[in-house]
Amino acid sequence: MKFQATMICCLMLFLATECSHYRSKIHIKDEDKLQRSEEKPKTGRIQEKCTEPCVTSSKCSQPCAPHYHGEIGFTCNQNKWQKSTETCTSLSVEVLFKDLNTASRLSIAAPSIPLHILDFRAPESVESVAQGIRKNCPLDYACIIDVVKSSEATSGNIAFIVELLKNISTDLSDNVTQEKMKSYSEMANHILDTAAIANWAFIPDKNASSDLLQSVNLFARQLHIRNESENIVDELFIQTKAFHINHNTSERSFRFPRNINSTSEGILGMIEIPRHELWKLPPNASQAISIAFPTLGAVLKEANLQNESLPRPVNGLVLSVILPERLQKILLTFEKINKSRNARAQCVGWHSRKRRWDENACKTLDITNKVKCRCNYTNVIMSFSILMSPTSIDDKILDYITCIGLSISILSLILCLLIETTVWSRVVVTEISYMRHVCIVNIAVSLLIANVWFILASNFSKKAQDHKWCVAMTFFSHFFYLSLFFWMLFKALLIIYGILVVFRRMMKSRMMAIGFAIGYGCPLVIAVTTLAITIPEKGYMRRDACWLNWDNTKALLAFAIPALVIVAVNLLVVLVVAVNTQRPSIGSSKSQDVAIIMRISKNVAILTPLLGLTWGFGIATLIESTSLIFHIIFALLNAFQGFFILLFGTIMDPKIRDALKMKMSSLKGRSKVAENASLSPTNGSKLMNR
Repeated sequence: MKFQATMICCLMLFLATECSHYRSKIHIKDEDKLQRSEEKPKTGRIQEKCTEPCVTSSKCSQPCAPHYHGEIGFTCNQNKWQKSTETCTSLSVEVLFKDLNTASRLSIAAPSIPLHILDFRAPESVESVAQGIRKNCPLDYACIIDVVKSSEATSGNIAFIVELLKNISTDLSDNVTQEKMKSYSEMANHILDTAAIANWAFIPDKNASSDLLQSVNLFARQLHIRNESENIVDELFIQTKAFHINHNTSERSFRFPRNINSTSEGILGMIEIPRHELWKLPPNASQAISIAFPTLGAVLKEANLQNESLPRPVNGLVLSVILPERLQKILLTFEKINKSRNARAQCVGWHSRKRRWDENACKTLDITNKVKCRCNYTNVIMSFSILMSPTSIDDKILDYITCIGLSISILSLILCLLIETTVWSRVVVTEISYMRHVCIVNIAVSLLIANVWFILASNFSKKAQDHKWCVAMTFFSHFFYLSLFFWMLFKALLIIYGILVVFRRMMKSRMMAIGFAIGYGCPLVIAVTTLAITIPEKGYMRRDACWLNWDNTKALLAFAIPALVIVAVNLLVVLVVAVNTQRPSIGSSKSQDVAIIMRISKNVAILTPLLGLTWGFGIATLIESTSLIFHIIFALLNAFQGFFILLFGTIMDPKIRDALKMKMSSLKGRSKVAENASLSPTNGSKLMNR
């Protein structure tokens, strides 16, 4: 009995000493962390860089701080040493299980972490690792949580924890309970903290982030839920929800509102399972599980990118979903992190085998601050998000070009109308010349009003949009831009009329009626029809601007097709004119009309390619990965259309220039007559008599 009592006392003393020693190590580590919190960056490493001469692309390494194992790698870039890799870790299998069994050296994460990081002699087999975990904390893995969560999130520790989770999901996921899922998620949450994000970049294994995502998904796949609907994990950087479903279940959805930190806005994510998909399920209950990662997108690295210089940043939550195999279609809603109106979104699914985002897995249904996606769920594509398109255009350059160009365009159109008013009585000699100037005036008026609506719509789309006002602006912009092209078409028809009709002339009033029917009637029919067809589907206009929709209903084709067809017709007419005007003319009146037709043809021959080229570039900008130069050329041509009309439609017309000279001479003559009359003796004597 005395011997047993002595042994018990010695054992208690030994355990107390070991616990005290362990607490003192943790206490020292906490003090170190407080001291290091004043340094940047926060890592368990020394701050000195390499002492060797810095030669471009050369490398060196430095040891980690005390109590950390591993090294820090540096690369010389622009004559400066910059950190490239870090394997500093304070975690090891010995540390994980020291309180439980100081003699145990079980290896959970040994298979792929270097020995000098783990700091133990040799890893044991996978079977003994599984047995060790089940022996120490089989119900909830609680025995290792405190050690993991108290460790500093250095690059080496992050890599260690990823391997830890990877091996748990592979070897210890035979019966995943909610308690195990919570413990597992707490460890994942520790390395997904915003404070740890920067250190992911220095992990030598670039697949660490995709390994983490796949491990969590694999572990969650084995989860068994008890109740009808449950919030299983509600950590700050990882959340898990689940519910039971069967073929009688109504449409179900997961909602994930979450703040990344205390100052940021909540980032919404939602997964919906359509009713027609649930009909595929058998009568017996199945389960649906979803996991949200607010910060994982920032560190998720793609493998084998074709163009690594073009980043594809994630612009929302990463949402994973585990469903029965029969379910294939899901709807997702993501709120953008970057809510800029130029942050174009692309719905994607993560291909776990290729380790990259797959654009073919999803279709983007709607783009606003919230992006709707229809995605295909498979065993290899279980995680989804939205990417910020690398072709998003920084509109500062385009805004300057558009602002300056539209100002010049509006002033040019006003000047064009003033000139036409001034010379009207001198240039409208025949019916054809009269209608020619009617066309010029209406082209200028249409483009002027369209430009005004364009400015209003551009400024309006930057503010909180009112749907009805935005619809009105889109409609009038569409109508007046179409009017511009249809008046150009009437100009071409006027040319054909002047060449083919020799002896019979149409009355001016009838020509005016036809002109207005074509110039404003046809655009009105097209604009109203487009509105009527697309507005019930909510596909009339874009959600990020007050202009015709392209992504969903292709409503923009209601402008592009008529415009490009008119361009083709006008060019054909110019070709016909070039052939027919070579014939000898009969009569002075006919010769005068032919001269007018030639001037109209030259005007059409210049303006039509310019207008066609403008909107050709406009359509090109709708194609993904379009170069910035296409956007700049379109902005330039579109903004200066008014100046082109003034230059080629008015100023370069010799008849208008002659009429202006005569008007100026007449004004000068009148002023001289008035001046002479005021200075004549007769007027002087009259003044004296008064």
